[in-house]
Amino acid sequence: MHTIASKDGTRIAFWRSGVGPPLLLVHGATADHTTTWRLVLPELERRFTVYAMDRRGRGGSGDSAVYEFGREAEDVAAVIDSVGEPVNVLGHSHGALCALEAALLTANLRRAILYEGVPLRGADDFKPGVIDRLDATLGAGDVEGVLIGLLRDVAEMPPADIEQLRSQRDAWAVRLGNARTVPRELRAYERYVFAPERFKNLRTPTLFLVGGDSPSRELKSATAIANALSGARVFVLPGQQHTAMYTAPDVFVREVVRFLEG
Repeated sequence: MHTIASKDGTRIAFWRSGVGPPLLLVHGATADHTTTWRLVLPELERRFTVYAMDRRGRGGSGDSAVYEFGREAEDVAAVIDSVGEPVNVLGHSHGALCALEAALLTANLRRAILYEGVPLRGADDFKPGVIDRLDATLGAGDVEGVLIGLLRDVAEMPPADIEQLRSQRDAWAVRLGNARTVPRELRAYERYVFAPERFKNLRTPTLFLVGGDSPSRELKSATAIANALSGARVFVLPGQQHTAMYTAPDVFVREVVRFLEG
């Protein structure tokens, strides 16, 4: 494990493995570096020097007394800048949004892959009252209820995909341990509004990955945001939803490698 101090002094942990051009992996909500990437990591390590970070508040990383979404972008940028050369970044879900914002904070980003979770306007993605319900569920001590509610009511994952995640017992235990971060991240996501003018000077080649069976909002947002960025495009993963790294790891890796090596 390596650590780097983010802008606010919080220590951010990452693990380095593999050989090749640097690739930073930024996981999504409830995960840490051990969960999201475990099925695709061996293939990525064959082609890249992988830097798998723990986002703040979980795993080996520290946290701050007050959560601010902007600090997450600073965390990603800090790890990128610590590498010492241009870095490819792969972000999933909330980690994709962190990676997009980090692109405005560093000159060392080579290419970016953002797999869902980047909204045009976050508030439009949520059912009324869902965050308050999840917050109350957490306050009542129903940790698994928070996690299932997130996957079912926010990510809109089908029951079969949720059960697949639950069947991965070690990874599910990690997610349960990180459930306390769910409300704070959802509130940050809810407030997020994509402002094209902020990204007008961004020239980083960017690929937006979207599951072909994901909620329609994902393709709508990815297409609109890609159209607003220079050098960005969208690729739809046929038959997939929010977790292709689990449900179709070979397909997922193939598209990641194709973009980063193309």
